[in-house]
Amino acid sequence: MEYIEVIEKLHSLSNKDNIEKMKRFGINANNALGISIPDLRKIARRIGKDNTIAIKLFDSEIHEAKILATMISSPKLITSDQMNRWVNKFNSWDICDQCCGNLFVKTPLAYQKAIEWSKSNKEFVKRAGYVMMAELAIHDKVAQDSSFIHFFDIIKQGSTDERNFVKKSVNWALRQIGKRNIKLNKLAIKTAEEIKEMDSKSAKWIATDALRELKSKKF
Repeated sequence: MEYIEVIEKLHSLSNKDNIEKMKRFGINANNALGISIPDLRKIARRIGKDNTIAIKLFDSEIHEAKILATMISSPKLITSDQMNRWVNKFNSWDICDQCCGNLFVKTPLAYQKAIEWSKSNKEFVKRAGYVMMAELAIHDKVAQDSSFIHFFDIIKQGSTDERNFVKKSVNWALRQIGKRNIKLNKLAIKTAEEIKEMDSKSAKWIATDALRELKSKKF
């Protein structure tokens, strides 16, 4: 498919009812068409991997086009500069999470970017850093525990951020790392208990919610 064909296909699938549903889930629906993720994946399979079209789609400002771009980009070809450019244009949690899960986590720069972005003051860039930690914990099956132990201090640092989309990603990272194995589970519980003692509503919520899952996990 050519770029223009893709844009025409996206507009043909526009669904106003879905846009209202997106808003109820806290998604920034500006320039959204209301297309489901399964429908976007069908289009992605038709296109195949095509970084040239992906860049144009992400720059189109259409909500679903940005998500589609993350599905057709090759993680082997995307550069550090492109990753930084895209992450700084995130304006909704779903674009952030889709991009991290579909693309960024599969790149050789995944661990580096997780740490780098977690230090940002920008809400969705910072979220991306912690989402990357969670995604790596889920998908990098061969990683050593040491790759994740370093994240615990960073999770503690981010736990006092009161912004909703940041604190939820910090919580997700802590839970996913703690579910990898018994050793990381114990360290995640220890980290959560330390976070719970912090003088911060966000930290207390992150810790309480994480401990509920981490302590119920059976190994």
